[in-house]
Amino acid sequence: MADYILSCCSTADLTKEHFEKRNINYVCFHFMLDGKQYNDDLGQTIPFDEFYKAMANGAETSTSQVNVDEYIEYFTPFLEQGKDILHVSLSSGISGTFNSSNIAKAELQEKYPDRKIYIVDSLGASAGYGLLMDKLADLRDSGMGIDELRDWAESNKLKLHHWFFSTDLTFFVKGGRVSKVSGWFGTVLKICPLLDMDNNGKLIPRFKVREKKRVIVEIVNKMEQFAEGGLDYSGKCFISNSGCYEDARAVADLVEQRFPKLDGKVQITSVGTTIGSHTGPGTVALFFWGSERKE
Repeated sequence: MADYILSCCSTADLTKEHFEKRNINYVCFHFMLDGKQYNDDLGQTIPFDEFYKAMANGAETSTSQVNVDEYIEYFTPFLEQGKDILHVSLSSGISGTFNSSNIAKAELQEKYPDRKIYIVDSLGASAGYGLLMDKLADLRDSGMGIDELRDWAESNKLKLHHWFFSTDLTFFVKGGRVSKVSGWFGTVLKICPLLDMDNNGKLIPRFKVREKKRVIVEIVNKMEQFAEGGLDYSGKCFISNSGCYEDARAVADLVEQRFPKLDGKVQITSVGTTIGSHTGPGTVALFFWGSERKE
């Protein structure tokens, strides 16, 4: 067994069972639903279907990251057990949690000078971040030590591709990412924005695609364009969705049809309550390994 623990944030959007099976520890973000605070606990307190139904019915949501004191409280038991820590954070391009975990690290390093505490910025989010964690668990289980694993994560994290589309612009408008006028025209014209995550870990709108059927094809086209090996891609593929499983299933079916050498079936998870508070219902995200993200 490794003498270190592998850790991430709940915003990696894997299931509780997946985290436990792969022996990946996680710390929970927080979200507010109509003024009441909850832990982003992977749908345990509030099932995802209830959460997205509440948003669709007009519930107010907001989020808060893990603060320094919470990181100290979370990391300390592992250090007291004599374990080193490799913690991979949600992208610094969309959250300040990377900075908070580093401040906690600096404080704890003084108290536990013999322990290694490594913090890696995933530059990823949702189940793309989760796909990175799944790979790190594979490498840990193969016997890779903490130093080598940290270096591998830093060298390869930008090879993880994140592509998103949304069929509902309501929360893009609400969050200020789309103007009210553009949102109105987009809704009338059935525009589905297609976005990806750049090399700074920020979500960037790339294309405006008319109609759901077309954007489903186009997102899989992007996988063909960027995946390692193209149509011969043999890695894993994860998809996350916010209350629109049928759309996610349609993307997964097309991926499985077009990429016959996939490592297993496409795994579909829910976008968690932290990220989902900002995307709203109607978002599908596709994740795979490919060429290094350059912009």
